[in-house]
Amino acid sequence: MKRRQLILALGAGALAGPLASFSQQPPRVWRLGFLAPAMSGTKPGDPSPYGMAFVRAMQAEGHTYGVDYSIETRAADGDYERLPALAAELLKLNVDILIPISPPAVLAAHKASTTVPIVGIGMHDPVGTGMAASLARPGGNATGLATFYAELIPKHIELLRSMLPKVSRVAVFSNAGKATDSAIEAKVMDAGKKLGLRFQIVGGITRDEMSRAFAAMKRERAGAVVALADASVLRERRLFADLALKNRLPSFFATRESVQAGGLASYGENLVELFAQAAKYVSKIMKGAKPGDLPIEQPTKFSLVLNRTTAKALKLTIPQGHQDLVVDVLLAELVLDD
Repeated sequence: MKRRQLILALGAGALAGPLASFSQQPPRVWRLGFLAPAMSGTKPGDPSPYGMAFVRAMQAEGHTYGVDYSIETRAADGDYERLPALAAELLKLNVDILIPISPPAVLAAHKASTTVPIVGIGMHDPVGTGMAASLARPGGNATGLATFYAELIPKHIELLRSMLPKVSRVAVFSNAGKATDSAIEAKVMDAGKKLGLRFQIVGGITRDEMSRAFAAMKRERAGAVVALADASVLRERRLFADLALKNRLPSFFATRESVQAGGLASYGENLVELFAQAAKYVSKIMKGAKPGDLPIEQPTKFSLVLNRTTAKALKLTIPQGHQDLVVDVLLAELVLDD
């Protein structure tokens, strides 16, 4: 595993303030441990919009990177079975707060420790999984931000059908190493069956596996591809979007960053905002709050993002119901409030 510090990928060193003078008592430097399924940069050294959002939000809360806190990160490179060992590795470094990203990482972190504070980004059913007594008052060592991704799957499929009324066969790209994808796949199948769609399941986590998956899509004459939420797809979003366009496949994603990279459409939560919000939780804990007293926050805004350039390249006409979203810039967005 490449032991890169998260901050190197963030390019956030410029945000670090001056060190305390020698005459002053050195303040406590909190050690934060990020646990991620994969690094989000499309190549080593690429800035991460999520990490940058976290560092900037921490700065706004009065915490300077390199002065008040440091960051350790462990990424599983798409192999979710490595997450428990990586969580244990962070604990051996005596991190003060664990910040797992995605439901599998949150579960791995919680199984690794019931005492170290956890701020989860993308918690799925925290009450049902036993991490919290309730959303309003978790009661244990874990708090953070919940995700509704699974519940949004029908909207993804409805969007696809409205934009591609003649498509009958759809490829679903999932991470074969992530057990939670089977439940998401079932939701996709159920939503698609009601709309007369047939599905082809493909997957992988490496660049070569993605290329082979698109070759399989072409053989099976898929008319579109839905990429399930996954860190590997996010990391290789440019490649994925390029392969989709090369194979003339409209592509649908969970994150807007994949649309910025050239994908056709996404619908879901704003991950950049989630990372900024996570910083506020971390700040409260650093100031003395207990995670069990901090309510788990559920998302209230979901964005539909369309890439006009990609739609034009695929010779797609945006349905009348979505025409107001299309403008003369790369992205058009509609934010839906609960």
